[in-house]
Amino acid sequence: MLLSQDSGLASGAHITAAPREPRTVTLQEPDVESTAESIPVHPLGVKPLGNQYFATGPSARGYLGFLGCLPDEMILQVLELLDAESLKILGTTCRFLYAFCHLDDLWKPLFLESHEGKPSSSLPSWKGTWRSTLLQLPAKALATIDCSNVFSDVLHRPFACSQIVLQNYVSAIPAGNQITRLKDLTQKEYLEKWSEKPFILTDFIQRWPVYNHWSIDTLNKMYPDVEFRAEAVDWPFSTYNTYMQNSADESPLYLFDRRFAEKMRLQVGQGENSAYWPPECFGEDLFHLLGQERPAYRWLIVGPERSGSTFHKDPNATNAWNAVIQGSKYWLMFPPSVATPPGVFVSDDCSEVTSPLSIAEYLLTFHAEARREAGCIEGICHTGEMLHVPTGWWHLVVNLEAGIALTQNFVTNSQKHLTYVLSFLKDKPDQVTGFAKEIESPYDLFVERLRAKQPELLDQALAEMQRIANGKKRTWEEAVGLHDDQADTSGGGFSFGFGGGDDDEIP
Repeated sequence: MLLSQDSGLASGAHITAAPREPRTVTLQEPDVESTAESIPVHPLGVKPLGNQYFATGPSARGYLGFLGCLPDEMILQVLELLDAESLKILGTTCRFLYAFCHLDDLWKPLFLESHEGKPSSSLPSWKGTWRSTLLQLPAKALATIDCSNVFSDVLHRPFACSQIVLQNYVSAIPAGNQITRLKDLTQKEYLEKWSEKPFILTDFIQRWPVYNHWSIDTLNKMYPDVEFRAEAVDWPFSTYNTYMQNSADESPLYLFDRRFAEKMRLQVGQGENSAYWPPECFGEDLFHLLGQERPAYRWLIVGPERSGSTFHKDPNATNAWNAVIQGSKYWLMFPPSVATPPGVFVSDDCSEVTSPLSIAEYLLTFHAEARREAGCIEGICHTGEMLHVPTGWWHLVVNLEAGIALTQNFVTNSQKHLTYVLSFLKDKPDQVTGFAKEIESPYDLFVERLRAKQPELLDQALAEMQRIANGKKRTWEEAVGLHDDQADTSGGGFSFGFGGGDDDEIP
């Protein structure tokens, strides 16, 4: 046999372990603000790998046969290849695989794949876990198996991350790291002092109708059957609301919908009938010149505690604002001068970002180090407040409680910011996002619209782009000892990449 059957786990068996007294385990993590994170016992009794050295009885891994030589990470990769029926069967062979085959991270993609493209009317009701939902298992049908002799970081780590106390990581923010809070701001002040800095605007969105009428409960009453995009699935709001209230996901599904205004029949912009509008201090959004051809730029965001976004930069070199209508969000940010935040890795062309799989895991392993990094700023954006995200800033954001937010990307009416955006559209076309597929060159389209409406500003930005390009060329020529009369002007040459995605052509 490839696998030995653990006592009491013959195929099809349903066993209920004897009741155990409530316990807690202490998870020690390196470089964490608090000395220890106290978490409840794992639902199946699974323990961190290191606990096996203190165990008195046999480890469940011993029942794996020759598969026991594989590391847990490889076992998980093999299980990711299986379908739902295979996972069900394999989970009956021994306690070790029972615990692995109940890992919800295996069942989430199976659920999403099985319902991709299907109408929302066919969606099953949420049962508390992805496994129970896919298999439509009522709580009374679930077997309870004692897996206290299973020792695995692969299994225990996601549970530990889902149980962290966020307050331990977002409190006691160092004075030098605090995001500036402003009551009000004029457009002149914004362009001169704040367009390239994060800040929290505290006294603005209270005037919005949506601020005074929206909550998760009211949205559930007003739009229960309206489908919104929650990462890889379209769910009616009522279904997503049930999920939010009854889910222990390490990385909860995040509702992030860019067509919400049309779905909710909202009027957006200035005017007495508008549901909300941008602050006057940000001035004209130059991407409005693109009309119906502008890239995606506004989103409704809803999520439970622990949901959020890992480190990233906003698309197309745009600025953004994020307004909290309900709940509170913690922001951790780094300026463009920081190549990458601690624990984050970027590809050579800056098109791919790799970081820990969940926000909780980042907080556990890298947060203390990030706080000490030069340039780090952080803060909490509370209900009724709006945070400004400048172009090029790294940011991680996590919901400290269930909440609602609106966010919008924009291009400020300034030569400096326009230069950033035009340079991005021209030099990094493979990283441009949000435009319709039929638009072959977003850069050419934007230049055309600017030429018609803002010719003077466009000329200033193009001149600045040329000045920067000439400066780079001059720096290279000086580095290799070339003078004007020595430079080859034949028109041939090659492109040299400096790792930041900018190519400098040497004539």
